[in-house]
Amino acid sequence: MRHEITAVIMAGGKGTRLLPHTKSTPKPLVQVGERPIIELLIEQLVRGGVTKIHLAVSHLADQIKDVIGSGSRFSVEIVYSTEEQELSTIGPLKIIDNLPAHFLVVNGDILTDIDFQEFFQTHLDSQTLLTVATAQRRGRTDYGVFELHPDNAVRSFVEKPAFNLIVSTGIYAFSHELLALIPPDEPFGFDQLMRLMLKRRLKINTVPFQGYWMDIGRSEDFLKANQDIRDGVYPSDSQES
Repeated sequence: MRHEITAVIMAGGKGTRLLPHTKSTPKPLVQVGERPIIELLIEQLVRGGVTKIHLAVSHLADQIKDVIGSGSRFSVEIVYSTEEQELSTIGPLKIIDNLPAHFLVVNGDILTDIDFQEFFQTHLDSQTLLTVATAQRRGRTDYGVFELHPDNAVRSFVEKPAFNLIVSTGIYAFSHELLALIPPDEPFGFDQLMRLMLKRRLKINTVPFQGYWMDIGRSEDFLKANQDIRDGVYPSDSQES
């Protein structure tokens, strides 16, 4: 069964980590492969069965509205929700009316080839309030690291070791009941939601994703995404108008 899905794109951030590219351009409109990243994201959502998108905007919102419009050229309905004050990464959901029983939430600065239809079905099957798409990333510390015996004698030493991390991709499936945990009229981030759900022992489902995913949050990631599109690493059909 193929679902008609509603999605919320979080597109209100200032993109300070991506300066100078975001000096006068909202982060979702920064171009990768000669197109705004949010256009590529919208097209991927539509391929995944999304028929309605709520765009949560704030910083330089008029620019986003002018470029994206009503969504007709993407064959999707787009409505806008504008923050009157900064509400962080999850708080904007509280001011969006008529969200369905289950819906997607996606950060507006990611490039991915995830199958949103399959991800959404996994969330429905899990019968949990929240499902998070995760990816594995390799981290590295700049320090030499000791492992110690109980008496503080050195057991081993590794210079600048690498380690694996399981990270959030900024792709979520929400059940409507979860909105009751979000306080009104104040900033509320994903980190706060995680801590609150864990404190209340509410199950959080995760879906490991091994396909293409890039968070265009830093200059080095922005440059890498552009190179990936030039090299055809990101699916070529995502570059078509």
